[in-house]
Amino acid sequence: MTVDNEIPARLQGKFKAMAVCWVLGLGSLLSWSSMLTIGDYYNNLFKKYHPTRALTLVYQPFAFVTIAILAYNEAKVNTRQRNLAGYILFFISTLALLLLDLVTSGRGGIGPFLGICSIVACFGVADAHVQGGIVGDLSFMCPEFIQSFLAGLGAAGALTSGLRLLTKAAFEKSHDGLRKGVILFLAICTFFELLCVLLYAYIFPKLPIVKYFRSKAASEGSKTVSADLAAAGIQTNPDQVAEEAKQPERLSTKQLFFRNIDYALDLFLIYVLTLSIFPGFLYENTGEHKLGAWYALVLIASYNVWDLIARYIPLVECVKLESRKGLMIAILSRFLLIPAFYFTAKYGDQGWMIMLTSFLGLTNGYLTVCVLTVAPKGYKGPEQNALGNVLVVSLLAGIFAGVALDWLWLIGKKDGF
Repeated sequence: MTVDNEIPARLQGKFKAMAVCWVLGLGSLLSWSSMLTIGDYYNNLFKKYHPTRALTLVYQPFAFVTIAILAYNEAKVNTRQRNLAGYILFFISTLALLLLDLVTSGRGGIGPFLGICSIVACFGVADAHVQGGIVGDLSFMCPEFIQSFLAGLGAAGALTSGLRLLTKAAFEKSHDGLRKGVILFLAICTFFELLCVLLYAYIFPKLPIVKYFRSKAASEGSKTVSADLAAAGIQTNPDQVAEEAKQPERLSTKQLFFRNIDYALDLFLIYVLTLSIFPGFLYENTGEHKLGAWYALVLIASYNVWDLIARYIPLVECVKLESRKGLMIAILSRFLLIPAFYFTAKYGDQGWMIMLTSFLGLTNGYLTVCVLTVAPKGYKGPEQNALGNVLVVSLLAGIFAGVALDWLWLIGKKDGF
């Protein structure tokens, strides 16, 4: 295998690869977004357990510990097996969530709640496998691939919000309509997770442009792509092994972290702020308004739609923020949203809250894409893969810290604890 002979192949299948990356991004967050979006249903069943906060807090330790272990051993991990294991676990867990509701007939209580917590823990493990693996894998390919994957992540929230509003409207007047809508909703999500398994296993590795970039990464010393190349019908040969041996020693994960600590901190701070507000605050701290039972769903949908739109904005080069200092200033400025949400919830009406939630989503999506597409530039394939994993660790650490801080909003609330 020689990379030079395959250079023309990089011109083939780019848009198809971007479409597949978008669907893979969708599947990476669809299961967890479904949990957030059916928060109104679980709030009815398990109100005294604060499910929108408790389930998020269960999810994050499993995601964070797993991604930390995988990132530390990134150079030795078979990326193909890692990503397939993640998508398969997403499929099985989403199906289990559906079956649990059917078996218990939608009853509340500590037993079903603990069962849901166990499934959510599996979501966390699956998320760590997929997000770090895919972002690392795409980091040595086109920046457009990472953008498409991240746009798919944003689309997961927008799609689940849209589906949830449709299913709620369709079954609103029927007996047990809320539960029927949730069952249909989970069935659709299960199908999408199965689709991701098939796309990653059989379609993505065989696209010419993907084979080109993986071959290039292998020639630069990457050992994590061998299984993907084998799945695409490309075998390494002794000449390539000799070529790899001549490559200069790659930067260690620790060195990459310290050289890009500002980017890691950027992602940490983006998600600390976002998850300290979304979704717990929006479900439990925004009061009652004219929209009634639809209010929280509209807020979640507003966030998700603008988060998705924002992930496409960096495709316009003139508005893409690439300055390291500029990114840090923009991210720190977002913390002004904390007092803004507090005073809007206390004194503002629903229109101001919807606008503020939309801005939270807009800045979250835009800044995430800017950081993850700019950071890998200038490194070799194996280093870009490792850096992608490191940045996802920082992202999940920010989510973990954010969901813990989200509980602080309950202090002073009459029925807070």
